[in-house]
Amino acid sequence: MTKQVVIIGGVASGMSCAARIKRLDESAAVTVFERGGAVSFANCGMPYYVGGVIQDRAGMIVQTAETLRGRYGLRIHTRHEVTRIFPDEKAVEVKNLETGETTRHAYDALMIATGAAPVRPPIPGLDADKVCTLNSLDDMDKMRERAVAAKKAVVVGAGFIGLEVVENLRRLGVDVTLVEMLDQVLPVLDKEMTEPLAQELKLNGVDLRLETSVTAVGSNDVTLSDGSHVAADMVCLCTGVAPRSELAKEAGIALGPRGHIAVDAQMRTSAPDVYAAGDVAQVADRMTGAPTAVPLAGPANRQGRIAADVICGRDAAYPGVLGTSIVQVFNQKAACAGTSEKRLKSAGASYFRVYVHPMQHVKYYPGAAPVSIKGLFSPDGMLLGVQAVGTENVDTAIDVLATALANKMTAEDLEHLELAYSPQHDSAKSGVNMLGFTANNVIKGDMEQIEADALPEDIFWLDVRAPEETECGVVPGATVISLDELRERLDELPRDKTIGVYCAVGLRGYIACRQLKQRGFTAYNLDGGYRTWAWFHGAGAKSPV
Repeated sequence: MTKQVVIIGGVASGMSCAARIKRLDESAAVTVFERGGAVSFANCGMPYYVGGVIQDRAGMIVQTAETLRGRYGLRIHTRHEVTRIFPDEKAVEVKNLETGETTRHAYDALMIATGAAPVRPPIPGLDADKVCTLNSLDDMDKMRERAVAAKKAVVVGAGFIGLEVVENLRRLGVDVTLVEMLDQVLPVLDKEMTEPLAQELKLNGVDLRLETSVTAVGSNDVTLSDGSHVAADMVCLCTGVAPRSELAKEAGIALGPRGHIAVDAQMRTSAPDVYAAGDVAQVADRMTGAPTAVPLAGPANRQGRIAADVICGRDAAYPGVLGTSIVQVFNQKAACAGTSEKRLKSAGASYFRVYVHPMQHVKYYPGAAPVSIKGLFSPDGMLLGVQAVGTENVDTAIDVLATALANKMTAEDLEHLELAYSPQHDSAKSGVNMLGFTANNVIKGDMEQIEADALPEDIFWLDVRAPEETECGVVPGATVISLDELRERLDELPRDKTIGVYCAVGLRGYIACRQLKQRGFTAYNLDGGYRTWAWFHGAGAKSPV
């Protein structure tokens, strides 16, 4: 008997599931209902079409319904919306949005891939035509049309999409005000790691308003929570997404606390033979096992494949999500994987952190630029989470470290990773190795640290940079003695005080601490050096290059 599979929604998880089922079981009858006009499109590329980086509108369609019908034998119905699920009857109700006709379709297995919808806060004026979101190709076309004619725009929300929209509006010459209710951009990262992004936005003419929200949208301007008014020809709403789980809720399918459909490792919901994947689904955090939801294309595709395998009778399980992600903001790139320090603190977990700021390749080869990496480790050295920011090789670093996270590697494992090297590609001691070296120094007691956001009060600050390096700023009250002169000037240091040592990025500070500790001083290294301190306390201080 032919297996009847119904899939609600296309794009990442829906179409990956549909195609995988047909590859595994040619006899299966797979029917896809998509309420939009396109079943497979490049939603991650939409900001770049708006900005003109991508100019081929047709290229935004990854696969047409016609191609998918011919290649896989899928039954694809666009402009068809599933309006009800009947789990007891194993059937769905479908409305043809062009004719209004309603029909029923039986299933042996049902996949819910309805995705997520833009969050629309209750703000007066938000229904105005100049307000744009970016969730579909129709949204993209509207935003593009508005953007090419606009002179001033307000972007609400400084997450991944908001930052990409800002960059592309500036590329078109639009004056942009970016409004974010939190005290940082890109909230998925820890605040200090976003400071280079905030600086980059300002360098590129973006009016950044943190700890501010929009209270009203008028015909010519936007009112902000601080009482100010900002002129705006268009408003781009990038305030996050919420799962489209209404169908599941009405059908009595269990939801998580944030409204996502709860699934197990086989992507099964609480209803028999009903599966869910992608932005609508709540899955497990790969590091902690706790329920989470991460709206990213990569996990959505893989979840769709897992569901397909299980539907076809295979033994498959989704291992959980790391949340590996990256964004480019003008010349800066930021990426993360695993858990953040904010989440570790919230969970009351035990951990320690280290910062390293290596060059993306050897310093003597032209074009060297720093890649700043933050690593979070358990007390016994297991890697828990990583974040990286810089202009080059951020993707390489985060991909290696995401692989390390997936394999539960430790600081010592990172030390011994053998990675590709030539002068124009990385260093003999790569940034990943340096992260392992530094963390292992902490574990072994070779280096005791001071954290830039928890500075002791009664401390003697020692800056071991060269004097010319201090032109970018110093920790207030610091005494400057370069590392190479330190042995000859030990009598200038107090033996009855804790000495806080720092350099530009931490390495020379560590060397100085080793010298001082072996000569009877109490010395701690400032984690990540002056660069990290400036991110926490800069208030205009420039980070060293």
